[in-house]
Amino acid sequence: MNKLNSGCPQQMSLRERKKAKTRAAIQQHALRLFQEHGYSATSVEQITDAAEISPSTFFRYFPTKEDVVLNDEFDARFIEAFNAEPADISPIKAMRHSIKIVYANMSPAERISEQERSKLIFTVPELRSAYMSNLTDLLRMISDVVAKRVNRDPNTLAVRTFAGALMGVALSVIFTQTENPDLDTFTLMDEAFSYLEDGLPL
Repeated sequence: MNKLNSGCPQQMSLRERKKAKTRAAIQQHALRLFQEHGYSATSVEQITDAAEISPSTFFRYFPTKEDVVLNDEFDARFIEAFNAEPADISPIKAMRHSIKIVYANMSPAERISEQERSKLIFTVPELRSAYMSNLTDLLRMISDVVAKRVNRDPNTLAVRTFAGALMGVALSVIFTQTENPDLDTFTLMDEAFSYLEDGLPL
């Protein structure tokens, strides 16, 4: 059994844990203020005051106000879990299982925070635009991890098309969950990947 399948996160150094804690606190305060006052009406100064940090500290973690919403640590968790899956299972099964592992290890507060982030991204025009601009990087990242698993060139059309299909699943789930906030994100994600695995029958 690999490390992630056992539910034990990779050991971080004390410095890394402190940085992760500070980063999470900044994002938590920012999301709360965005919910209370609106994204546009909330300044970086208000976030730093609430988090009791200096503006320079904020910008060490998040280059812009947009980044405090767009950036998260879960991509790295998914990649680590995906890479740890057994080599003899399909990329889609590996993706479904890695998502299950990551969500199982998220705290209730993290799950709520992720839902709030997704809602902000797809309801605030400037955030939605910035997110869409980042999709090229996301496609490249997914292509790289999938290509490594199947021993293919990440720049081939086949790998990029597969990566694009995975991204489409994630986007469809985010849109659906944003419109129906009472639905469980993991349940939707697993259902959508199951649909993809079955060949997208209509």
